[in-house]
Amino acid sequence: MPEPGPSRILLVVLVVITLVAAALGVWGANYLLVPKAKAPFPTVQVGDNVSVNYIGSFGSGPQAGRTFDTSLFNVYQNNATYPKSLQFASTHGGSPTTYKPLDVHVGGSGQYTIGNSTFGSTVTGFWQGLVGMSGNQTRFLVIPPALGYGAINPACTETFPLAFSVPVVIVVPASNFTVRFPGATLSAGTTFTDPTYGWTDLVLSVNSTAVAVEHLTSVGETTPSGAWNITVTQVTTTTISVQVDITTSNYGRVLGTFPSARACPPGSQSTDMHYEILSVNSVAGTFTINWNSEVTGQTLLFQVTIVNILKG
Repeated sequence: MPEPGPSRILLVVLVVITLVAAALGVWGANYLLVPKAKAPFPTVQVGDNVSVNYIGSFGSGPQAGRTFDTSLFNVYQNNATYPKSLQFASTHGGSPTTYKPLDVHVGGSGQYTIGNSTFGSTVTGFWQGLVGMSGNQTRFLVIPPALGYGAINPACTETFPLAFSVPVVIVVPASNFTVRFPGATLSAGTTFTDPTYGWTDLVLSVNSTAVAVEHLTSVGETTPSGAWNITVTQVTTTTISVQVDITTSNYGRVLGTFPSARACPPGSQSTDMHYEILSVNSVAGTFTINWNSEVTGQTLLFQVTIVNILKG
């Protein structure tokens, strides 16, 4: 039988190459067209350490909608979009370098130092709300008091009347005069501004043990008294009646300052010079001041964005 010529051998080789190429093409097309499983993005889990930007605002109370904390300098600057809480200015500076992502350990308590960063604990509702988030994701958290800063401690509140009376003339011990009226001259006939009620006082008489002081005011006079105004509603020979200028419409706008810091709870190391109006009871004719932390007892809203995740 004759040997196949070179042309026939070449033809067979070309056919084989063509078939292999076609098979590889079909395989390649299928490989490219069939969806492939992608590696999942890492998500925040309990035990991780994360850096997060946030904007915190009130979801309840008279300051609902106001921003009380943020890690973003542009939010600090923008009061039109982000109106600030009563105590925001006392806890935040204006340097851009002080605004940076918060380093959070997700779960439990304690601190974890990684490189130059220290990841600390937060309220339960905050770190729980981060679980399941991925990098650059933004989420909105609603944190009730039970998962935030707890209920208001009644020992850090005090109730006063909205209307009360003051004697026209008071007698104070001579030894206590400069404490009661700092800066006033202890001399009969001198006048000074009353540090409590804002009206004019007159030193009527002075002896070795007592000082008589007369409150000089008239009906309709309005004067500053602490963080609010008072208005004189009636004056008799013995009594001055006044009305405190606090209503249900303005009590969420009043921030007071104590002469000295008060601890909350009493006896603790946590102290503050400030207090707010907690509530107004127009039926009972009273208002209540509160020197718990501003965020205590409130539902808190957070907009959070994950910046970085370090797996635990």
